[in-house]
Amino acid sequence: MARHVIAPVDELPPGTRKFLEIDGRPIAIFNIKGEYFGLMNRCPHQGAALCEGPLIGLAQSSNPGEIEYTKLGEIIRCPWHGWEFDIRTGQSYCDPRRFRVKAYPAHVEPGASVVKGPYVAETIPVKVESDYVVVEL
Repeated sequence: MARHVIAPVDELPPGTRKFLEIDGRPIAIFNIKGEYFGLMNRCPHQGAALCEGPLIGLAQSSNPGEIEYTKLGEIIRCPWHGWEFDIRTGQSYCDPRRFRVKAYPAHVEPGASVVKGPYVAETIPVKVESDYVVVEL
């Protein structure tokens, strides 16, 4: 599996998402409370841009009349028909045996490990005279 650098950590604060295309695939990266998750941005039902839907929680009940909301902000609801998927796993809550969204592992790496290589930057000497910038070519 190929690695792709998405963004500096400060450009994707908790509670946000970033949309991008990688190798022709629409992907969304989510920061959920400091953890990062990637999902295919296509609903398996009818192809909607799934990750543009609202982030919600999961309503669960152990007794009639009692509802508990868990996984707050970890469930994505399709904007077209309301199908719900777990951001962590891609699991469908509509029909878990038949449908899921492709989930991609995402994590943080130190900048030094991401930009390894024999990179050489082209530099041009610059000096300031009076209030003008002069470039020497």
